[in-house]
Amino acid sequence: MYAMTTDEKLDRAVDFIPEQANEIFYWRKHPNLHGWMEKLYYEKGGSSDCFNCAPVVLTSEDLDRLEAAVKGGNLPHTTGFFFGVSEGREAEDLAFIAKAREALGEGESVFFHSWW
Repeated sequence: MYAMTTDEKLDRAVDFIPEQANEIFYWRKHPNLHGWMEKLYYEKGGSSDCFNCAPVVLTSEDLDRLEAAVKGGNLPHTTGFFFGVSEGREAEDLAFIAKAREALGEGESVFFHSWW
């Protein structure tokens, strides 16, 4: 699972392929965050049958919602093949949110992408 930035102005919120991107955060086996991002992907119009290799843009508002879910212990319990467990990841998630907000403040686009 990756958080990426790009200088490109993306033309849609889901299912895009940027010409260049830079990794700002990486998670391994954090299914509850994956579940939260999957829900966001479909809310934004994602149409892939499986939320894998399907990017989703993260806005400031999305980060606010994610922060509230993390702090409130409300990431959705998510299971799946190869997913592992999401225990004690709150500090890591909040560090990501801070980095993502910084990137947005610098005019970059931020998106989440997973591959499993």
